[in-house]
Amino acid sequence: MTRNVLIAGAGPGVSGSLARLYAADGAQVGLLGADDGVLQTLIGEIESAGGRAQGLVVDLTDDVATRAAVTRLAERFGHLDVVHFNPSAYREKNPLSLTPDELLEDVRLGVGALLSLVQAARPFLGSGGRVTATGSMAADQPWNGAASLGVQKAGLQNLVHSIDATLKDDGIRAVSVTVRGMLAKEGPFAPDNVAQALRAAIDQDESDWRTEVPYEG
Repeated sequence: MTRNVLIAGAGPGVSGSLARLYAADGAQVGLLGADDGVLQTLIGEIESAGGRAQGLVVDLTDDVATRAAVTRLAERFGHLDVVHFNPSAYREKNPLSLTPDELLEDVRLGVGALLSLVQAARPFLGSGGRVTATGSMAADQPWNGAASLGVQKAGLQNLVHSIDATLKDDGIRAVSVTVRGMLAKEGPFAPDNVAQALRAAIDQDESDWRTEVPYEG
C-alpha cells in the first residue's frame, strides 16, 4: 500500500533507511531535518528508489517552526499515513557535569519535539494512521557518561504510550522500537535492518498492538 510518510529528524542513518524502504513501495516522503545538504541527498536516494520526496530544514526545538513545517508538507500531501520521530541529542556528560539547563535542552529535542510533531500532524492523520519513534535501550539501561540520552529515551518511550492511549479510539496507533544494541554500518544493527524492524512494528496487527517493541538484532 502506497503511503504518505513524514519523518522528523531525517538523516543518513535509520531514518534514511526507513525513507528508502517506503520509497521502494512508491511512497511519498516528507523530510524534516537540520541540514539541507543531508536532506537533498536523501531526496535523491528516495527518488532513485521509486518514491517521491520533499524536505524542509527546521529546528525541531522551535515549536512554531516545526508546526508550520509539518502543516506545510501535510497540506501538500493531502493526508499523512505514517509520522516517524527520530531525533535525539547526544551530550557526553555524566550526572556530575550535566547541568539542568543542558538536560532540559536535550529533552526539548529528544522528547518535547514529538509533541509539536504529533499535534501538528493530527488533523492530517485518519484511521489507520501510525505514529512511530526510534527508541533505545538507553531508556532502561542508560550509560552514565551520556546521562541525558537515557532520560530522553525513557521519556520518549513513556510519551509514545500516552499518545497511543489518546489516539487509539480514532484508529491511530503509536509505537516505539527499542533498539537493544549499538548502531553499526553492518550486521543486525545496521540502519537498514533497524528500519525493517520499524516497518514491522508499524505494520503489526492492531488486535494485538504493542506500544513498545524491542529489537534485539
